[in-house]
Formats: sequence, structure tokens, C-alpha cells
Amino acid sequence: MFKKIAICLFLAAGCLGAGAAATNSLTWHRNTDHVDADLRGEPLLPLLEQIAKQAGWHVFIEPATTHSTSVKFKDLPSGDALKRLLGDLNFALVPQTNAVPRLYVFRTVLKNATQPVLAPKAPARYVTNELLVKIKPGADIDALARSLGANITGRNDKLGLYRLLFDNAEAADAALAKLKNNSDVEAADYNYYFDPPTAPQRIENAPVGPVSLTLDPVATDDACNAVVGLIDTRVRSLGSQLDSFLLKNLSVAGDAGTNASGLTHGTAMAQTILRAVAQAAGGSSSVRVVAVDVYGADATTTSWNVALGIKAAVDNGATVINLSLGGSGDSTILDNVIQQAIAAGIPVYAAAGNQPVTTPTYPAAAPGVISVTALQTAGQLAPYANHGSWVDLALPGASVVYSGGQAYVIQGTSPATAYATGMAAGTKGVNCVPWTQIQSAMQQKFAVPTK
Repeated sequence: MFKKIAICLFLAAGCLGAGAAATNSLTWHRNTDHVDADLRGEPLLPLLEQIAKQAGWHVFIEPATTHSTSVKFKDLPSGDALKRLLGDLNFALVPQTNAVPRLYVFRTVLKNATQPVLAPKAPARYVTNELLVKIKPGADIDALARSLGANITGRNDKLGLYRLLFDNAEAADAALAKLKNNSDVEAADYNYYFDPPTAPQRIENAPVGPVSLTLDPVATDDACNAVVGLIDTRVRSLGSQLDSFLLKNLSVAGDAGTNASGLTHGTAMAQTILRAVAQAAGGSSSVRVVAVDVYGADATTTSWNVALGIKAAVDNGATVINLSLGGSGDSTILDNVIQQAIAAGIPVYAAAGNQPVTTPTYPAAAPGVISVTALQTAGQLAPYANHGSWVDLALPGASVVYSGGQAYVIQGTSPATAYATGMAAGTKGVNCVPWTQIQSAMQQKFAVPTK
């Protein structure tokens, strides 16, 4: 039998929240690692959901464990607070190197705490005073914008896509209701945010060296060529050997500014794609990468930029798309652009997300998209990885990348997606078979394990 264990953890940011019941409250101060609680008869699962959400931990519980909490205290250290909150249950708070800490709650032994507790899913975030609109051919977007009191801040006349700016959120909400009933409008939606990308972490004694791959020149019109459209942050130099695989560096989000320096997420994804290509194709390949920066100088991006990024990649020869990004908002505008790519025979791979939850992440859960989650070991999902019936593939969730001779590791469903895209692209160049045949083989080889 394990005794209760509390391992001190210093959390950087503050967060406030409330318990599930209206009269109950739980406040976890991340900046001080202290807790306030006023709970009466709070069931165990809602309590653990709130702890997971507010503390930012991954929480696991032994199946069939129950408990009811009735406590009142203020400004207790987290370890003491957990003892009060969990009563006679055992628990262990275990920090993880370069990863989110894990809280295990159990009746018998720690290894039986296998059931993940899913934090309440946050509502989709969007730019409150913006809307995205797709109009039908022949419609007058300028007249439409004037009638709504909006300014057009972004446009793609070829796609019929427009970004409208309103004075405030209330005006945007009112306009959305009108647009959805307008016969000239094909689709209208909010401009959703995507989660910030995971940062690579420096490591010593890396298990693998830099990617070794030689470009195999081929005719530009060869049907066997695979060109990966990498929709991400800016891609910087991959080194003299790998830079030859980069066709173009495009941007739909302006200058990357300070984000252009250092090992960016996009650079890590490009290396991960090429490492997978090397595994699939051997020492040489004709795969190329066209990289599109959809973040610019910002820490996050939006469905508008991602839609334009996909279009830019396709216009510049991409034959397969990698989306190592995601969020909780399902954009009909972005879905429309993705469907056009898929209809043109361009497969789209997207990251399932790192919560872990079974609720869909977008664009991974959009129709036709090949959604990818992460493995921790062969046959075992990573504890942070999203899963569910909408997820198609599971690949390794950790990738070793290099910058300036130093090794880094990046974890999550983002590198898992890059692995999937690279494996597909590398296989295409070697076997010259249809994408549908490659996808079918990958769904057998990289099937998602059951939880």
C-alpha cells in the first residue's frame, strides 16, 4: 500500500475557477501553489476535473474509486490541500521532465490508477470582433460589408473568402446571424484561434543523431513527386544538407519578427518530416517541402491564416498537407478550403491535440482529414494524447531535432502528425502508388490502440 505522497511543484501562472456545484468553490492559485476550497458533498470525478483544469495537471484515477468531499479551508499549500480534498484516498503527484505533472489517485496501489480524468473542455476561442465570410459567385462583398457596418481587412477574391472587422463583439454576433440567412453567403463563421505550438526542449545524450538524407533530383512534373505543404511557424535553416529539400518559405502572416530566431516549431516539424521520409525511403528521396508561415510574429494563429496558408501551399505545388496545429473551434470557412484540397487529391494530415480528451479537435476532426494522435511506446497512447473514434492514426509523439549542433526533443501530437506526413510522402516517392493506397496501408500499420 502506498502512502500519500505530495511532491512540491512550483507553477508559474495564476488561475481561478469554480466547482461544479453552484454553492461549492475551488480556487487553485498557480502563482503561489496554494489552494482555497469551500465544498459540501462534492463527488470525486467533478472535483478531479476541476483540479486537472485549474492546476494544469494530467490526473489519473483507479477505476471504481469514489469519494465525497466536504471541506473548507483557505490558502493551504497544494500538498496539504490534496490531503484535505482526497480524505482517506491515496495519491501521488509526480513531476515529469519537460512535460505536464501527473496526479495519481488510488485506493490500492499507484499502478492501478489508469483511468484518465478529463478536464472540462474549454469553449472555442475566437477573435470577438471578426467574422469570416465565403460569398457566392457574383455577390458584392463590398456592399455586403457596408450594410453590416464592417471593414474588409482580408480578402481572397479567387476563393470568395473575406475577413470582416466590426466595432465590437456585439456587432459581430448580430452580423453573423444576418449572414447565415443571406442568400448571397455560402458560409460565415467566427475567426477561431489555434493553440500555441509546443516549444522544443534542449536535451543531452540524444538517442539519435541529425537527419541524414540526400536529395534525389527528379523532373518537376513527375507524378511520383511528393511535395509537403507545411502549415506552421516560420521554417529556418535545416542545415546545408537538408535545406535543399525546402522549395520555398512563404508567409501569409507577415514578418515573423523575433519568432524568426531560434529553433521554431515549424523548423522542428520540417526536420521530423524529413526524418520520417528517410525511414520510409532510405538514404535519398525526391520529397520537397513548401513551408507556409501562418503565425508571423504572433504566439497563436487563426482559422483565416490557416485557410490562406493551405491555399498558398496548394498554389505552390503541395501534394500533401501537414497541419501540426489545432484548436477547439470548427470553422466552416477553413473546412471548405480543406475540402477543396482533398477533392483535388491532396491528403491532409492534422494533429489530434494534447489534452487528453475524446472531444474533437479541429481541423483534425473535419471530414476527410487524416487525424493523428501520439504514442508513448509501441502500442500505448501517450498520456497527454487526445483519442476517440474520430482519430485515424497513432505514431510516435516525440521527435529529436537539431539546431546549432545541439539536440532538442519536441513532444505531442504535432510531431506524431509530422511523422505520419513524412512516412506517407517518403512512401509515395519510393512506390509511386496512389495516396489512397498509402493511407490504407498506414491505417493498418499505425492503427490507434484502444485505451
